[in-house]
Amino acid sequence: MTSNQSQKSSRRDFFATTRNGLMGAALTHLFCEEDFGGSQLLASESQSETPPAETAPADNLRPRKPHHPAQAKAVIQLFMNGGPSQMDLFDPKPVLDRMDGQPFPGNVEDLGNQGTNNIGVMMGGQYPIRQHGESGMRIADVLPHTAELADDLCMIRSMWTDHPNHDNALYRIQSGRLFMGYPTLGAWTIYGLGSENHNLPAYVVLNDPLGPPKNGARNWTSGFLPPLYQGTPFRPSGSPILNLSRGFQQSAELTDAASRLLQQLDSIHQKQRPFRPELNARIQSYALAAGMQLSAGQALDLNSETLHTQQAYGIGKEPTDSYGRRCLLARRLVERGVRFVQIFMEEQPWDSHVDLASNHRAVCERTDQPTAALLADLKQRGLLDSTLVIWGGEFGRTPTSQKSGKVYTGRDHNMQAFTSWLAGGGSRGGLTWGSTDDFGHSVTENPVSVHDFHATILHLLGLNHQRLFFMRNGLEERLTGVEPPQVVHELIHSRIDPLPGNS
Repeated sequence: MTSNQSQKSSRRDFFATTRNGLMGAALTHLFCEEDFGGSQLLASESQSETPPAETAPADNLRPRKPHHPAQAKAVIQLFMNGGPSQMDLFDPKPVLDRMDGQPFPGNVEDLGNQGTNNIGVMMGGQYPIRQHGESGMRIADVLPHTAELADDLCMIRSMWTDHPNHDNALYRIQSGRLFMGYPTLGAWTIYGLGSENHNLPAYVVLNDPLGPPKNGARNWTSGFLPPLYQGTPFRPSGSPILNLSRGFQQSAELTDAASRLLQQLDSIHQKQRPFRPELNARIQSYALAAGMQLSAGQALDLNSETLHTQQAYGIGKEPTDSYGRRCLLARRLVERGVRFVQIFMEEQPWDSHVDLASNHRAVCERTDQPTAALLADLKQRGLLDSTLVIWGGEFGRTPTSQKSGKVYTGRDHNMQAFTSWLAGGGSRGGLTWGSTDDFGHSVTENPVSVHDFHATILHLLGLNHQRLFFMRNGLEERLTGVEPPQVVHELIHSRIDPLPGNS
């Protein structure tokens, strides 16, 4: 290049020739920090005491110490949208069977439904229910695979809630409140415990390809908690996550250095804009996306599973393929440190106002084999002891039939009694807890409210429901509300003693 050409170099030419030098200077600065103190700072931060859950910082997902030793490290919630019928699946009622076709013997208004015009006659159980396992647990014939694992189930027949509408009952079972806008159980769990894997979301939602559940994203909202605690829905068909592969290649060293530089820039940006939870959540979501490009592809690859495992889950055949894929994916996620996984079905398939016998049978055929395979797989891998599996819906069904059109072949909503079960995670396998009346309509022994249920789940996760709160407008907000519920210790395999100083 001649001197005249050099003198005529433009500003653009200058930056084009010096940008690599600037990048190199930035990288050199970062590498020097790492060699002469940066790594020490990171080490000291990672070795510092993590504050207890109720004083945990509200803007990060770092793992946090529980209040007491946890028996469950992760949760898989198999949510049965619509309200499965307790007396047809788990709670046989000989008296109800004998009264099949007769009028309800009491005041029909006591059934607690929306009205009395469409209430029909007593309706006996629709399937044979037999005893299974050493525990003699009663399970319907339409759930043959689940029945084989009866001694691993903790059956709660005495659940009850306080609203007969789907929307409100769903809010209650997911968030502990009857109205929208409150954090869900999954969000509270992540708020209390943080995440074990920063390359995958802490709270994952697996929806049905046929559509989202009733209430949609309100089932996994973070409510008034910072947004980073909300559930992350994976795509229900095709690749669960798009754009996992990078559009360019670069060395691991350069990637790491660029990441550190970005973290510093993000930190400066955040300090200039305090009290912006949406900003914090957005920055962390980008960081998570970068981490997922490194590890999520392997976690989501079901093809790496053996053909025997896939067949056990019912993958590759109908009607179990979709639910089986999501159950297998849930197992792969929890074994990689994902804290909370929800599996939903479309809309509310258990809502059997008409033709309950064929309706429930069809849903059981979709879910029974994959559910049992999930439990067996977790158990075989030594993960069931630390993974709490939850099965159940938002309420139960009535002992009377309901008119739909010109027929009385279904059951209406029943908020006064329903059945849920737990497995693993410190729950007491082989136990059947609670009782209902001769019709399966109302709880008569050992009632378990939704708040009791939540308090017990938190307890198994190492969290004291009274100490897990979030300050909002000067009030201590809790998952379990104001009235203190009871942890149902009888559902727990062994009583958990508090850690020293955490009583």
